[in-house]
Amino acid sequence: MNEQHLKRCASAEWAETVEREILPWALGGRDLGNDVLEVGPGPGLTTDVLRRSVKQLTAVEVDADLARALASRLSGCNVEVLHADATALPFEHKRFSAATCFTMLHHVPSAEDQDRVLSELRRVLRPGGLLIGVDSLDRPEWRELHAGDICVPVDPDTLADRLARAGFVDIEVERDSREPAQRFRFAARAPLL
Repeated sequence: MNEQHLKRCASAEWAETVEREILPWALGGRDLGNDVLEVGPGPGLTTDVLRRSVKQLTAVEVDADLARALASRLSGCNVEVLHADATALPFEHKRFSAATCFTMLHHVPSAEDQDRVLSELRRVLRPGGLLIGVDSLDRPEWRELHAGDICVPVDPDTLADRLARAGFVDIEVERDSREPAQRFRFAARAPLL
C-alpha cells in the first residue's frame, strides 16, 4: 500500500468505520464458529474487532513488515499471525469454521490470483464453513487513494459466478445502500458434502 493508504487503514477513523459499519454489515449476525481465518488483515483493525468474538483467529498477511508488526502487537492473545500468501495457504484441507477477507481482494495482483485466493479459502473451510467478505466499488476517488498500489477492482456483478467456480454454495453479493454505493459484501458456504 502507498503511505497515504496505509495511514488511512491504520487510522482511528477507519477503526471506527470497521467496528460500527463494515463488520456488522458484513457479518449480518452470522456465527463464524470457533476457528476463523482472516486473510489480508493489513495493520489489523479488522483483526482487533474479530478477535473479540471468536475463540481462535488466524490472520494471514502477505506483507512481511505488516505481519511482523501485527504478530508483535497481538502476541499472547487468541490470534496467530502468519506471513503467507493467500493464493497458497499453508493449512490442511477443511480446517476453519469460517474465513474472512475485508477490503483486501482488490490488492491481489490479478483476477486469476483473486480466483486462486477464493479457491484456497474454499479448500481450507470445513463442510458448511462460511466465507464473509467486503470490498470496495471502483470509483475515481477510490482509485486516487490507490495511486501506486496494486489495485485490481472486483466486479460484484461477476463475483457470484467466480465464487461458484471456486466451489462455494449459498452465495450472496450485495452493494451497500448509500448513493452512490461505496462497497459490497459477500457471503458463501462450503458445501456440506
